Amino acid sequence: MNDIETRDARRDRAGAPGAANPVLVEVTRGDMVESRHRAAFAVADPRGRVVASAGDIERPVYARSAIKALQAIPLVESGAAEAFGLSDAEIALACASHHGEPRHVETVTTWLARIGCSLETLECGAHPPTHAASHRALIAAGEEPGAVHNNCSGKHAGFLTLARHLNAPTEGYIRSGHAVQQRVLGLLEVMTGLDLGAAPRGVDGCGIPVIGIPLANLAFAMARLADPHDQPEARQAACARIRGAIDFPLAGVAVALRRENGTIASLRVALTAVNPSPRLVEGTGDLEGKPLDDRSLDELREMVRTAAKPIRTTTAPPSYRPRVVGPL
Repeated sequence: MNDIETRDARRDRAGAPGAANPVLVEVTRGDMVESRHRAAFAVADPRGRVVASAGDIERPVYARSAIKALQAIPLVESGAAEAFGLSDAEIALACASHHGEPRHVETVTTWLARIGCSLETLECGAHPPTHAASHRALIAAGEEPGAVHNNCSGKHAGFLTLARHLNAPTEGYIRSGHAVQQRVLGLLEVMTGLDLGAAPRGVDGCGIPVIGIPLANLAFAMARLADPHDQPEARQAACARIRGAIDFPLAGVAVALRRENGTIASLRVALTAVNPSPRLVEGTGDLEGKPLDDRSLDELREMVRTAAKPIRTTTAPPSYRPRVVGPL
């Protein structure tokens, strides 16, 4: 653990905390900047070293739903997910802020029934579906929204599953002293590298405890989720299972290029996640024999953009992927 960068070392590199965060976003309307937004961000590696940042990254923040994937680690690491036969869809829902669509409601409902709980066991509170069509359908059916429509009901189903596995009471599972929340707190302390005993506390919109954690340490925890090499084997396996359930590529490009004397001897480009199925870009043979320079790269980018016919998904609008495949 000696190679993990300390908060003092980060402060020395970043300068004094507490200064106003920089303006990172400008919103324009017509020819004028209509509003400016200050922000902070941090990108860390699995050793805790911040490799990119802006603003005050040592000020505690409430990460709330942004760390649901971390909060799901005890669900998998404890063996609860395996014991109750959770599917990838259910684990993904435990990590998600869903829209209350019928598929989400059905998944949570059947999941709770399998662990011997009812919808009334959920302590996340009710709100209407954020998916407009699902909300309209609920109104048309004369039904009231329930806790199962709450965008955090998947996370809460995961907490209830862990409570069942620990033989802990299901009532009050959202309270800070409950065995489930203690497991989550312990996990967050390890992954962030902090003692959170004196950290700021609050209550999230869904009723669970929220803990103030510096942005840099949250970035460290997420980096460890991606690369938990220094964690116990059970946690490494849990992180891998969670990543496998939630990972969905927004765009992918594979390039096979052979150069001879500065020219393109052969070139093949394949796209994935931007079409209903993987696609080989047509026309790349026309670039063979040309110099590998900015002009030929511009031609290739246009070929790739033209070949991208993205399907609509919940993770990004269709217009996003053609914009990113060119630079990729």
